Amino acid sequence: MGRRKFGVEIRPNNRRALGVLNQNLGGANPNPGVMNKRGLPESNGVRDKNARLPPAHRPITRKFASQMTFSQQRCPEESKKPKTSSNELTVWEEISLSDSDEQLGVVKDQPVPMSLEQPGFEMTENSQTDPLSVVEYVEDLYVYYKKMESSCCVLPGYMAQQFDINEKMRSILVDWLIEVHHKFELRDETLFLTVNLIDRFLEKQSVVRKKLQLVGLVALLLACKYEEVSVPVVDDLIFISDKAYTRNEILEMERLMLNTLQFNMSVPTAYVFLKRFLKAAQSDRKLDTLAFFLIELCLVEYEMLKYPPSFMAAAATYTAQASVYGIGQWNKTCQHHTGYSEDQLIECSRMMVGFHQGAGAGKLTGVHRKYNTSKFGYAARWEPAHFLVQTPSTQ
Repeated sequence: MGRRKFGVEIRPNNRRALGVLNQNLGGANPNPGVMNKRGLPESNGVRDKNARLPPAHRPITRKFASQMTFSQQRCPEESKKPKTSSNELTVWEEISLSDSDEQLGVVKDQPVPMSLEQPGFEMTENSQTDPLSVVEYVEDLYVYYKKMESSCCVLPGYMAQQFDINEKMRSILVDWLIEVHHKFELRDETLFLTVNLIDRFLEKQSVVRKKLQLVGLVALLLACKYEEVSVPVVDDLIFISDKAYTRNEILEMERLMLNTLQFNMSVPTAYVFLKRFLKAAQSDRKLDTLAFFLIELCLVEYEMLKYPPSFMAAAATYTAQASVYGIGQWNKTCQHHTGYSEDQLIECSRMMVGFHQGAGAGKLTGVHRKYNTSKFGYAARWEPAHFLVQTPSTQ
């Protein structure tokens, strides 16, 4: 069989403006002169295999590129109520040792080897027998990741060097790219690498505001080439930008970005640390989803660039634990494998709780809408860890 290119099923003569793809989901049509399309066929959050893969909606058009704001109507939250069992929403006050831990003599709140911990929800075999866990090398790998993460960080105040863009424009761009990433059903690694490439490039290269969306598109393209099996073609990028850029502009920006970054694409993002730390926390699917929801909220916030990726991952794990269990669950095992204590994480965790509380408000709600679906277990509706931000007098 020949290899099918990504997006090849979307024929150019059948393409429509992205802003009208999902208007039927939002009720009133903001553009009365444009006909609505049918909604995506879904079953429990999974697309039909025969359905055409639509590009992301709500592009930054050439008109809006100078303003970096979106005026199109947002899709409201899904009207369907989550169908969850009572067990799924249970709040645990404490976690007891499993029978296997008691047999092995593991004491609670003591560091344990990762090989003795329960695998994540995606793992189907024990870490010791699963070759993908590379238990012989995993400790050395993460020591190396910790050593190298400083090279992929940017200066928190780098935006001051830009003369035509600001922090708000970056947030709008990242929020839009999160929706593009979700619509294309790309890997989680791709999103984190995309944002990393954007920040590292903007730190070294001045960009005018009308080219900022082009930077985001090319960063997504490069991240897809590095992480994905099926890579979007250039025509897809032209389409989702509402033809704001030409093919030559995209290819020229790709060359500029690669040369500016010296072709350094192998960087440890918060994703690799978060997967490791969640496993150390013996997480389940609910905890995993909430942790990713929190850390994606942080991707949009420029102020969170002051924290290294491993610190962000540890804080997201700690905050998710506090939200799910209702109390702090940062034991010595988590501290041992992350390298951070609860006292070190509390300030960052409180910021995450603030982002969680305001996720559905304001204009940048892409992450909230993404996680307010059945595919992600309606994680956006879960209660934040309010007690972390309460003062002693209000508790």
